[in-house]
Amino acid sequence: MQLYVYDHCPFCVKARAIFGLKGMAFDLVILLNNDEATPTRMIGKKMAPILEDAGNYLAESMDIVAHIDGMDGRPLLTGPRNEALAQWNSDVSGPLFSLALPRWSAADFEEFSTPEARAYFTRNKERMIGSFQERMAASPVYIAEINCHFLALEPLIKSPDAVNGELSEDDIHLFATLRSMSIVRGIEYPPAVEAYRMRMAERVGIDLHDQIAI
Repeated sequence: MQLYVYDHCPFCVKARAIFGLKGMAFDLVILLNNDEATPTRMIGKKMAPILEDAGNYLAESMDIVAHIDGMDGRPLLTGPRNEALAQWNSDVSGPLFSLALPRWSAADFEEFSTPEARAYFTRNKERMIGSFQERMAASPVYIAEINCHFLALEPLIKSPDAVNGELSEDDIHLFATLRSMSIVRGIEYPPAVEAYRMRMAERVGIDLHDQIAI
């Protein structure tokens, strides 16, 4: 199986995570961000992640997660969901993307390995959120907001191995959010959040971006 992704992309992280949790082998293919032809050839539009399995293509991150989790008849993501976590992810998305998008555009990711690919990303995302320079200048405000959100997340984490005590889709969503945050320098992770994000990074086999945080 081949999984086509962008390294920075939180939706791609969700698809990658289930392979790590299941211990299943796959080939990871990093697409250039301005490569419209490859995904369009596979699924008719530009998006990632895309799973190629035996000549068939599957898009949408959680569809890929469900497909891989159920392949062997022994699904892992069977635990209960917590609506408070879904709400937390929604509440934090605004400040997170204001912080992460301009930092991703400046970081050394393979999907931005050509000037054209980096410019393509910057141009398209600035259309969504406005000037990256202005968002970077407002970073202290967004970071303070994120740090406040973490005070609400801390009591929701029941175990470093699974946010609700048993693996569920909540772990897929939450880890993807926390991995996105790791590109931002200055975020303060409460002890339970720090233990969870470090343990989940180990379990899914996906590096955090602490070392390249901006």
